[in-house]
Amino acid sequence: MHGNIPHGNREIPDPTVVREHDGPRREPARGTTAKDGSGKSDSPVVPENPPNEASAAAPAEEAGEGRGLAEGNLLQRPGSRAQHRTDLHAKLEPVRQAARADRALSFTSLWHHVYDVERLRSAYFSLKKEAAPGVDGATWHAYEARLESNIQDLSARLRRGAYRAKPVKRAYVPKGEGRERPIGVPTLEDKIVQRAAAEVMGAVFEMDFKGFSYGFRPKRSAHQALDALTVGITRKKVNWVLDADIRGFFDTLDHAWVVKFIEHRISDERVIRHVKKWLKAGVMEDGRWTSAEWGTPQGGSISPLLANVYLHYVFDLWVAAWRTREARGDVIVVRYADDFVVGFEHCDDATRFLAALRERLAKFHLELHPEKTRLLEFGRFAARDRARRGEGKPATFDFLGFTHICGRTRQGKFKVLRQTMKKRMRAKLAALKAELARRMHDPVPEVGAWLRAVLNGYYRYFAVPGNGWALGSFRHRLVRLWRHSLSRRSQTGHVSWARMSRLAALWLPTPRILHPYPSQRLCVIT
Repeated sequence: MHGNIPHGNREIPDPTVVREHDGPRREPARGTTAKDGSGKSDSPVVPENPPNEASAAAPAEEAGEGRGLAEGNLLQRPGSRAQHRTDLHAKLEPVRQAARADRALSFTSLWHHVYDVERLRSAYFSLKKEAAPGVDGATWHAYEARLESNIQDLSARLRRGAYRAKPVKRAYVPKGEGRERPIGVPTLEDKIVQRAAAEVMGAVFEMDFKGFSYGFRPKRSAHQALDALTVGITRKKVNWVLDADIRGFFDTLDHAWVVKFIEHRISDERVIRHVKKWLKAGVMEDGRWTSAEWGTPQGGSISPLLANVYLHYVFDLWVAAWRTREARGDVIVVRYADDFVVGFEHCDDATRFLAALRERLAKFHLELHPEKTRLLEFGRFAARDRARRGEGKPATFDFLGFTHICGRTRQGKFKVLRQTMKKRMRAKLAALKAELARRMHDPVPEVGAWLRAVLNGYYRYFAVPGNGWALGSFRHRLVRLWRHSLSRRSQTGHVSWARMSRLAALWLPTPRILHPYPSQRLCVIT
């Protein structure tokens, strides 16, 4: 699809057109000053940074960064950590206001927000303490031993351009059914800087992202995406659903397009340069370094933001324009990272959209997963229409851990029934079985407390209305696994069901629905 894509109150060029018809690049609007980051178009023009060449006077790449720290960064402010987070959020408010007011504004001075000492410290404390170390072996606790000097040193290196991104360490996590997902583990300092940069860059792009995008965004969650999908299917004229997944998305991102998309809104060369550093840092596996020509490693703090920016321009803007210009009936869209569901009123809209989507993604070196992408009849009239044609029940589809089913209320009205995916439940039980075998000889209270925490965490995600039977089934199977583990502690250690029932009642909470109905939560949010 060529031409301009609507974007807020303005129109931005379709990236495919930019590639094919690029003329001389116009001078970007000057975004924020180094002082306050207001981003107003009438702010004073900041001279360009000199080339990144070391010299005696400026012994690093960032010769143009000879100024001192921004206001408030020299000393640690007194107060709680929560207050510091509030202050950091307020520092970016002028950036958000400018990005919201002018959707064509390109920000030229954002890097000073990244090397802000308080922001780097906050990014450090937001990391998982027990996360695996990167290639340098630095851990969260070891870094904490000299935290203030380490943060000050990191800020100074970022300010003068002496910071260097290190390769990510390749690791593998179970994906279910014996498969493994490759992830990249950045070094601790790379995580800190990436998280700070993602927060600053996100202040700009969050003003542009579409409402139907839910993945890896502040104050948005998977349950909001699930609720939006359920309400959309129930209240809109949805008869067909496209359940789609992009094949190897994080591994196939085109670096050139990532940079081009970021430059739509950010023209600070220091930000762009560091994004390129993280993309090109490469992968270290078994002591061997491999260059990274494509993709961004899952596990990096910056990867979710880059993925959202990429899909914002490749998919979100395009689908918003398509349903306005091409669709004959209702169209709903819900996207969470690279998983998305699109609902249609008419079958011909769905088939035309699917063909156009394949063509659109191919322009950016992406493709739909052939096994995980399906077009199926689903909605309030699906069961009736299929019965008239002598066909079976409507097919189901999976999204964010739940199987979505065409169901009925007790009054006979249509509803979207959501139940835990059987594959997810089997994978979780298999992991718990292995862990119970490892903890076989641990004290019963210790194992019981651990299982209680596991079960409560499971309920917090899957305890949605209509899923009570699946929750009860999961708890029952967990009780059986625990009984089997206890019975194997010794040759005479058989545990009767009477004793097991007492242990289960003591340690394993019974399931109860924790989430409201989708329409109730969505009404409160909106």
